[in-house]
Amino acid sequence: MPYKISCLLFVKDLKDRLLLLKRKKAPNLGKWSPPGGKLETSLGESPIECGIREAKEELGISLKNSDLNLFGYVSEKNYEGENHWMMFLIEVLLPLEIMPDDFEEGSFGVFGRDQIDALDIPQMDHKLIWPFYDKRNLGFWGIRADFSSTQTKIKIEASPLK
Repeated sequence: MPYKISCLLFVKDLKDRLLLLKRKKAPNLGKWSPPGGKLETSLGESPIECGIREAKEELGISLKNSDLNLFGYVSEKNYEGENHWMMFLIEVLLPLEIMPDDFEEGSFGVFGRDQIDALDIPQMDHKLIWPFYDKRNLGFWGIRADFSSTQTKIKIEASPLK
């Protein structure tokens, strides 16, 4: 099964709303997700380099390392029975000043954090992404999810609370 590595960017606008992408492609077709993309592993790209590149490509903003806060990862085994994923969760520290244009991967919207749980987001994001986004200021998080059986197994591998 292929192993894919990606970054998710958590970007807020000037009104403290989070930018999400309604995806036109799999995975998570038709769902709202943070923007981001796959690491260019053939180039040896790091998660931060990926975040900087994806911010430029998808959002039209130029960032540097100090504009980003890597606050965690989510490792998913057997996601949708097709891939393993390693997703690095990255907070963009600069506010988004201009709404990005829609593009072939989807359309953008901004939402208050209190609105996101009611959106059509990937089901497991309720457990794997957003609770740890809410705790990002406590330190670095690492989550492992195994979808190999009918009952998803979730384990916290790294926690600032340990």
